[in-house]
Amino acid sequence: MNDAKYIGLDVHQATISAVVLDSTGRLVMESILETKAATILQFVHGLRGSLQVTFEEGTCAAWLHDLLKPHVSKVLVCDPRKNALLKEGNKNDRIDARKLATLLRSGLLSAVYHGENGVRTLKELARSYLAITQDLTRVMNRLKALYRSWAIPCAGERVYAPRHRSEWLAKITEAGVRRRAEFYYQQLDALQALRQQVRRDLLVESKKHNATNLLRQIPSIGPIRAALLVALIQTPHRFRTKRQLWAYSGLALKTSISGEHRILRGQLRRSKRLVAIRGLNRNHNLKNIFKGAATRAAAVSGPFQEFYAALVAKGMKPPMARLTLARKIAAITLLVWKKGVRFDAQHLKQQAA
Repeated sequence: MNDAKYIGLDVHQATISAVVLDSTGRLVMESILETKAATILQFVHGLRGSLQVTFEEGTCAAWLHDLLKPHVSKVLVCDPRKNALLKEGNKNDRIDARKLATLLRSGLLSAVYHGENGVRTLKELARSYLAITQDLTRVMNRLKALYRSWAIPCAGERVYAPRHRSEWLAKITEAGVRRRAEFYYQQLDALQALRQQVRRDLLVESKKHNATNLLRQIPSIGPIRAALLVALIQTPHRFRTKRQLWAYSGLALKTSISGEHRILRGQLRRSKRLVAIRGLNRNHNLKNIFKGAATRAAAVSGPFQEFYAALVAKGMKPPMARLTLARKIAAITLLVWKKGVRFDAQHLKQQAA
């Protein structure tokens, strides 16, 4: 007799809606739990059999995953972007939890990776660095937008330099607008100082991981990119092939095809001319890192620049050549990290990873 239990959790800040299904899909129990460790573990320990739990990626996902993993057979943190069934029909906490348990039992959920506790500190520092960098970019854009809104040209980086600020502020005639620009400058200075502090902490923490030394051997992968790669990927063994890493990074080609077959003289034939809509998939986990590395590698002398120049010489457009180079850098990153080998220019000539 199959004693498996499938538990769907709809997690919120104060409460969790829990639904338990058996191996036949029959509802075993429903419950509302307080979002506290003791309450959740008491609920789990009250169930018998092989327990499989699922809930969506969110604010509490990492904490709940680490809490439940030692006490159940399987914990699957699912990707909410791919749970289209939850958007259909009536919606409340109980219904969502029941749908999650049903999808778990059917094997239709896409998992979000939660596994390496050894890089938790590095991961949190990387998140802080990326968030502060994004906030800094937003403030810089706002500052330039303010000048442009008053028809003041402000191309380049000079508008941000402290020694030129009085000159730029003098160009604004309205007192209220000038005061607003001063506030932006204060915010810019604070974020720049904070970003430098987080950057130092990130680099210090990254030195504790041997993988960063391996990745830094790859041209255009500097200390920051190496630290971010280790923090975001955590382990290269998540990806069996380079194509899986491309898909995770947002560098995979996504095609949409309809009407692949036709009937010819009573027999099924595959259409020779398929109209395919193509484009990159929408994941952005590592896209900026690899695209930035490819852009730099194409501009700096070395084996990657030669690879890029050869693609352009063959007639490939520069944007597509940079994309191909980004994929190649991603494949070499996976190869070097998985096998623990040093970078070799010969990796550009073989099917890396």
